[in-house]
Amino acid sequence: MNVESPDVVASEFSGMPDSSRIWIFGVSRALDVGEEALLLKRVDAFVAHWAAHGHPLAAGRAWRDGRFLIVAVDDSLTPPSGCSTDSLIRELRSLETELDVQIVGNAPVWYRGARGEPVRVTRREFRDLSDQGIVDLSSRVFDLSLTRLEDFRKGRFEGPVREHWHRRLLE
Repeated sequence: MNVESPDVVASEFSGMPDSSRIWIFGVSRALDVGEEALLLKRVDAFVAHWAAHGHPLAAGRAWRDGRFLIVAVDDSLTPPSGCSTDSLIRELRSLETELDVQIVGNAPVWYRGARGEPVRVTRREFRDLSDQGIVDLSSRVFDLSLTRLEDFRKGRFEGPVREHWHRRLLE
């Protein structure tokens, strides 16, 4: 597979059914061109050989906004096992160390900053930003908790706070 530029979807990903299982990971800082190429090359190589109990997984990945890695598996063909999911996490943890970033973890809140860039903050910081009037119910957030490709394709990955779980952080 070729390493792709930001926001270009891997061909395997674009052909996957809406029912595919997804995992969304946010990279804690913007990567330079070389780091991004390394990340995508390694993920592509991993996905190309990803298996569950010796059975290949029909998988693909996408890269969005230079910060979000979306990995999909057509679990109607071969469902991922706990061990196969763990192997994905191990690969990403290895990349975390190599690139000095955080990728794995669901505690951060992601929102679109004033200049349109993805911003990563703690839940407490997000509440503080609300108290300061920097974010509100109309601010755009990213929902990394999606688990189905259909939801991602329907635009549920990004939207106003009022339409996502992030709302409860501001109540």
